[in-house]
Amino acid sequence: MERRKFLAATGAGVAGAAALAAPAIAQSQPKVKWRITSSFPKSLDTIYGGAEVFAKAISEMTDGNFSAQVFAAGELVPGLEAANAVTNGTVEACHTCSYYYVGKDPTFALGSVVPFGLNTRHLNAWLRTGGTELLDEFYAQHNFVSLACGGTGAQMGGWWRKEITKVDDLKGVKMRIAGLAGQTMAKLGVVPQQIAGGDIYPSLEKGVIDAAEWIGPYDDHKLGFYQVAKNYMYPG
Repeated sequence: MERRKFLAATGAGVAGAAALAAPAIAQSQPKVKWRITSSFPKSLDTIYGGAEVFAKAISEMTDGNFSAQVFAAGELVPGLEAANAVTNGTVEACHTCSYYYVGKDPTFALGSVVPFGLNTRHLNAWLRTGGTELLDEFYAQHNFVSLACGGTGAQMGGWWRKEITKVDDLKGVKMRIAGLAGQTMAKLGVVPQQIAGGDIYPSLEKGVIDAAEWIGPYDDHKLGFYQVAKNYMYPG
C-alpha cells in the first residue's frame, strides 16, 4: 500500500472523513500504522477527540489492518507545526486547522474559516461539492491532501482582561487570534498573536497577551480562560 499523507482540515465532520476513507484494506495486506499529530491538547475532548474518532473508524473499517495513533500537541511536534510535520515527512498525518498556516500562504485560510465569509453550513456544502478537490490542488504543493474531520462553527469574540466598550479600546491590545481574523483585527489596532491552544492560558495569566479567542463556552471553559480574563465578548 502506498503511504499517503493526510491533513484533516476543519469543516464537514468526522462522518465525511470516514466516508472518504471507506475502501477497506484486504486481510492479506500488511498492517499499516500511522501517527496523527494534533494541534490540540487532550483536555479538549470535542476537538482532540475528533481525531480519535477518525482513527477508531479507519481501524474498524479495515479490521485493524490500518491503525493510527493520535498524539496531542507537543508530544511529537508543537501544535502549530502539525501540518509542516506532514509536509516534511516527520509524521504520516495531522489534525489541525488550515488557517494556522496563512503566514505561508493566505490560501490556507480557505480550508477553515474566513472573516465575513461562509458560515458553517455553507462551508460544509462547499467541501462536499468540489471544495475539497480544489483545496487538494493547493495542498499538493505542500505534500498532503485533506479530509474534513470536524467543525466548531463560528468562534466567539474571546476573553479580555479589560472591558472593551469602543473601537479605540482595541488599540495596542495583544490578542491571541489566528488566520485572516488576526489580520482583520490588526486593522482596528489589535496586535495579533498566534498561539497554540494549550499555551493560551499561561500567556493570559502572565500578561503576555491581553485577550484571546478560542472557540466557544464549552472548550474555553475546559482551558480555564474565565479564571484569568473576566470579560467575555460575543458574537465572533
